[in-house]
Amino acid sequence: MRNFKHLFIYLAVLLCLSCDKEFNISFSEVHISPKNNSIVEINIPKASGKESVAQLINQTIEQNVISSIQTGSIDNENIQAKSINESVTTFVNEYEALKRDFPESPQIWEAQIDGEVLYQSKSIISIAITSYTNTGGAHGNLKITFLNFNAENGQLIANKTLFSDIDAVKKIAEPYYKKTIEDKSILLNQDQFILPSNMAYTEDGLVFLYNTFEIAAYSEGIIEFKVPYNEIESYLLF
Repeated sequence: MRNFKHLFIYLAVLLCLSCDKEFNISFSEVHISPKNNSIVEINIPKASGKESVAQLINQTIEQNVISSIQTGSIDNENIQAKSINESVTTFVNEYEALKRDFPESPQIWEAQIDGEVLYQSKSIISIAITSYTNTGGAHGNLKITFLNFNAENGQLIANKTLFSDIDAVKKIAEPYYKKTIEDKSILLNQDQFILPSNMAYTEDGLVFLYNTFEIAAYSEGIIEFKVPYNEIESYLLF
């Protein structure tokens, strides 16, 4: 009888743990690439589950992707595409028009966009969108965008509302920032610490990320550091 009792307790614990992992939103991967053309490849998460929440999350991700590869129409008018597929078609058409006008040009355009769910709980979902585009010039453009969503309603969370005391968070994060940049050529005054526009939850801490040119030269690349939760959790609102 004792063994059955232990088994029941074990199963009850497993059930409780699985309940904690049940969210109103789940994610699958969507792959988008134009037929007969390999210059664009998009792999992003798609939310499903509670319809109103999933719709808002997917719309925000979609707008981010569209903005990442938006170059304007062939006649140089800045027309915003209405869907990812439309923006991909515009991107390919502009490249093909360039090749027709300058057939000897060795330039090859490319766009690679990848999305990843960094963290998910019952209160917050953090997603990273990494985009690389190259339409000529000395180098391509690499950019990472963190999107933090309220898991209950799908609304995008502003950075300032992630914390109960943003000044306290800055004090905690600043030593990690200074250690990260100590061997880098920073464009800004190294004593002038500013929070980046990209902050996100991960499994083991809050990550802070500066994109290329945000605080340093292109050669320094993306600069990021992470603050463990045990140092910052008392100021987190999600």
